[in-house]
Amino acid sequence: MALEVFHKDETLQMRRKLIGQSCRLFFSHDPVKIVRARGQYLYDENGMQYLDCISNVQHVGHCHPSITQAAAAQMDLLNSNTRFLHDNIVLYADRLAATLPKKLCVFYFVNSGSEANDLALRLARQYTRHQDVIVLDHAYHGHLTSLIDISPYKFRKLEGQKEWVHVAPLPDTYHGIYREDHPDPGQAYADTVKSLIEEAHKKGRKISSFFAESLPSVGGQIIFPTGYCKRVAEYVREAGGVYVADEIQTGFGRVGSHFWAFQLQGEDFCPDIVTMGKPIGNGHPIACVATTEEIAAAFTANGVEYFNTFGGNPVSCAIGLAVLDVLEKEDLGGNAVRVGGHLKQLLLQLQTKHPLIGDVRGVGLFIGMELVKDRASRKPATEEAAHLVRRLKEERIVISTDGPWDSVIKFKPPMCFSIEDAERVSTCIDQILRVISTYNKCYTHATHLIEYFLNKT
Repeated sequence: MALEVFHKDETLQMRRKLIGQSCRLFFSHDPVKIVRARGQYLYDENGMQYLDCISNVQHVGHCHPSITQAAAAQMDLLNSNTRFLHDNIVLYADRLAATLPKKLCVFYFVNSGSEANDLALRLARQYTRHQDVIVLDHAYHGHLTSLIDISPYKFRKLEGQKEWVHVAPLPDTYHGIYREDHPDPGQAYADTVKSLIEEAHKKGRKISSFFAESLPSVGGQIIFPTGYCKRVAEYVREAGGVYVADEIQTGFGRVGSHFWAFQLQGEDFCPDIVTMGKPIGNGHPIACVATTEEIAAAFTANGVEYFNTFGGNPVSCAIGLAVLDVLEKEDLGGNAVRVGGHLKQLLLQLQTKHPLIGDVRGVGLFIGMELVKDRASRKPATEEAAHLVRRLKEERIVISTDGPWDSVIKFKPPMCFSIEDAERVSTCIDQILRVISTYNKCYTHATHLIEYFLNKT
């Protein structure tokens, strides 16, 4: 099969003509045309290799042979409507159940993370008979209309906040209202959720659910303070609601030490609903909702069949099983601990050298490096972050920014990312930040000289 049908310029021209312009490209000023990939590497039409620090969806690595073989073998045999009986869906659900607390023992398979979160919202509302939802500021939970409504990252740019949506402060101990010097930021941030519940009750409203990524990504690679999730869950359940953990970007061993990021909050913490997205299929369109028998029973009791034609089809589940096999055989959770820990240490070392690096945070292969104008004010260095991303692309490393001010360089690469990859990225960042620092010093010096001569005259 040909790697390229059109020249890059023609592909770009056709895309601009045929594809909606709101579907943005990475590096839109000079897009990269990728024609093949393997592991943690992408290759353009000229055969140039790029190190991929972006693609958490290709969880165990691009085009992993075990995944493609499992897909092809099952595709050659059967891919049917999920209302036919088949072994793959129950085999896969059984394997997933073994990774989760026993309480989460009922599964619904869908085709995307957005579908999973939309279904989680339906489950919560059916079970609680309440409508209102609490979400975190800057959150993003998917592109369906129902999820735009509970995603401040999106709805603030559109129709605004619905009356049934309540936005809690992001538990960000670097920029937030309670910072790292607070004696108990987890409790303090949890109390803001309690206050929202009390305010909603005063208005006669009732809470169905609290939705949160277990580690907020769009919010800026945030690590929750200790005890936060447990206390929030207590407050939400006391109000008759349920806790929904969005593990779409953070599950399946990405944090390294645990299979699920919510487990970082302690063995005694368990959500009521967990959602998963395309990383569970290494980019294949499979996603999942795990919940309790009680919540599932309430959903069944409404008398309306839940029907998803290809959610959990034989091919998708064969791929899901293969992903679990690869994670285990290649010890990718252990790799996330080793490589992620090494990368974080390298970035912390850079922080001691470069004042632009205000904070380094994360766990496993989910790491954020925040750039600031100065460490005292913690003013976000948005332009410098964008420049760093552009320069890294020129060094054939693809990476992106996130956070409320797009000032956080985020690392969420395929789980096969290596020690050598981490060192390559760190070295390039060091070199680029040295140039930025030199430029800033020269610019500041020149500005002072101009001001001096202007004042003299």
